[in-house]
Amino acid sequence: QVQLVESGGGLVQAGGSLRLSCTASGSAFSTYPMGWYRQVPGKQRELAAAITSSGTTNYAGSVKGRFTISRDNAKNTVYLQMGSLKPEDTAVYYCNRVAAPFRWGQGTQVTVSS
Repeated sequence: QVQLVESGGGLVQAGGSLRLSCTASGSAFSTYPMGWYRQVPGKQRELAAAITSSGTTNYAGSVKGRFTISRDNAKNTVYLQMGSLKPEDTAVYYCNRVAAPFRWGQGTQVTVSS
């Protein structure tokens, strides 16, 4: 079973930036489409950004133009560069394989203060 470890969250002021990292175990990472999801208590987890195995990216409308997803297959790592952060970006952020998720990791908390 693939294990996912997210890191890089924290407290930031509105307008600030953060970079999240997620490292996966196993040897097939480069074949997986990966996504960054976020969840606010009481709401469903939503897909914020995704990247295919070949590097094609896609974004939710709420983060498009502010967030950038990327991956380094040599390091089994997917990144989320977040800029122009807003209080509504406050959530726990998770990474996982798109459409066929593995067991979820612990996530990383992002808090944006106004």
